[in-house]
This record gives sequence, C-alpha cells and structure tokens, in this order.
Amino acid sequence: MLYISIQFRNIELKNRWVMSPMCMYSCENGVANDFHFVHYGSRAQGGTGLIMVEATGVEPRGRITNHCMGIWNDEQAEALKKIVDFVHTRSESKIGIQLAHAGRKGSTWNNLQIPVEEGWETVAPSPVPYHPSERIPHVLSIEEIREQVQNFKEAAKRAIKAGFDVIEIHGAHGYLIHQFLSPLSNIRTDEYGGSFENRIRFLLEIVKAVNEELDENTALFVRISGTEYADNGWNIHDSVELAKILKEHAVDLVDVSSGGNIHGAKISVFNGYQVPFSSQIRRETGVKTGAVGLITKVEQAEDILQKGEADLIFVAREILRNPYIAVQGSFEMKENCFFPHQYTRAKISS
Repeated sequence: MLYISIQFRNIELKNRWVMSPMCMYSCENGVANDFHFVHYGSRAQGGTGLIMVEATGVEPRGRITNHCMGIWNDEQAEALKKIVDFVHTRSESKIGIQLAHAGRKGSTWNNLQIPVEEGWETVAPSPVPYHPSERIPHVLSIEEIREQVQNFKEAAKRAIKAGFDVIEIHGAHGYLIHQFLSPLSNIRTDEYGGSFENRIRFLLEIVKAVNEELDENTALFVRISGTEYADNGWNIHDSVELAKILKEHAVDLVDVSSGGNIHGAKISVFNGYQVPFSSQIRRETGVKTGAVGLITKVEQAEDILQKGEADLIFVAREILRNPYIAVQGSFEMKENCFFPHQYTRAKISS
C-alpha cells in the first residue's frame, strides 16, 4: 500500500510517504534560504509523496526560536514559493506547510527560554509557564484570541498564493493550540476554557477561518497530540472526540503525534510508539490519519498501512538520515516511484 496513490480533495499523493514537519532553526527574520531549498528539494528528488515544511510562525511571537520559519509577511511567502515551484516542476511530490504558534513555548534557544530583550513576551491561554523557571506568559484576551485566528487565516492565504498543496494546522506538542486544548495549561473561565467544548473552540475557529481560504485544490490537515501522558490532562479519548468534530469541519486528515505540553512527562519510546493513537482515532472516527514516531523501515511502514492503522506514514529522523527512503523502498518492493531521470543509471545495481 505504500505505493498506492491517495487523494485529499483534488490533491493526489503518488505514495503514502510523508516528510514530517521538522524545525531546522536556520532562518533569519523567518525567511527560508538556500539551505531550505536544498533540504526540501532533496526529499522531492527522493520520491517522497508529500513534503511537509516545518512549523512556520503565523506571527513573530509564534516562533519557537529567533531562527524559526515564518509566513506573516510577503517576503517570507516569496522565499517559500521558490521551494514550492521547484518541487512541483522537478518531481511528482506534493508539498504542504505547517502553520504554527508556539505560545508559551516560544522565545527559546537550545530548549531554554531566552531573556525577553533577546526574544519576546510569550503568550498563552492562562498564566501557566511550561517550566516553573520560565516567565509567566501574557494571557490572551478574547480580542487577542480573535487576532490569532486571523493570523492563521492570513498565513493560509499567503501559503495558498505560494502554491502549497496542503495546509496543516499545528495543534500538538504543547504549542499554543494544544495549550488551549489541555485542562492542565488552560484554566480559563470564559468561553475558551473549562469544558471540552470550550477548550477546543480556538482550534475550531482556526479550522473554520483557514477553510474559508481553501478550495478543492488545497487539503487541510491538523496535527494533534494523541495524549500528553499526564493525569487529568489531554488524552486519547479527548483526541477521538476531537477527531470526530474535525472530520465534520472538513479536515481531511488528522496527523497523530503525542506529548509536548507537560514538562517532565514520562514517555515510553519504542519503534512505532505513537501508531496506536493513530489506529484508535482512525478506527473509532473513520477520519483519515497519519502515523508518526520512530518509523524507520519500509516493512514497518507497509505493515502499518496493511493493518489499517493509518493512511499516511510520516517519517522524521529517518528521512533526515536518508532523503531517498521512498525511492529506495520502491526498489525493495519492486514498485514504481519517482526518481530523477538524471539518476536513472542508479536504478540498476551492478
């Protein structure tokens, strides 16, 4: 199944391999550069069905670090368009972008919060820092929440103009949207806090706003943390209920990761450790899902698809090690996969 195409709206992916969005911390003023052109372009040359560009800030405070990517202005969007155009003209890959806001986990470097003079005042749903040693974040007012929704909408508009095939909203890993979802980081008492329905409101408003910019030629994914591994926190049952609602709101796929919101959470890590979350959400909701988390082998990826545990395979560290995992896997499985005609002689080993 790895090499059977799949469609989201009018977007056809030639295979089920996805380059998972991974921060590269290599931008100046949020602008992509030659490194990113080579980084993403090489995965397209490797036959990857869908390339997801890293978490991209919808406003300056939405970045994790000073060197994270942004799409809050036209200069940033133009730099990304160069990458998108190369992928579209020099490969069969599709390309998406993950729109993000770091919230209270912003203004950092090497996983440590930097002084506000070097970074910025972080924002969050509640005055709860990620780590007790960090500054208390600014609590977003209702008016400021609406401004953030508009930031996502404007970012989506720029991404579409740049030619991206997929927009992914980052609602995982303890960043701003996840901070609203979790009762451990969201202790608000207004319409954005308290009940499950209130805590998911911010994400649903973003989904609605982004969908207003989309048509059938751009698909919409949402990444969530299936669980945050903490008592009384966001869990897989919450994720199942959210996925049902996202499906009703024209979300094409739920990209299922985990963790990131609770400092010091104990996580048992093993090959495919997050796949069960993807599987349960897919089984109980009927929504298409993406599986991620130490998926390193072609056989492992194929097995996940054959068992119906996911529809797409998101690969992170392994595709950093091997940009050609998709085409090399096709050699092993004797399947067809895009390979640059300039490299044809390498298809046959001597």
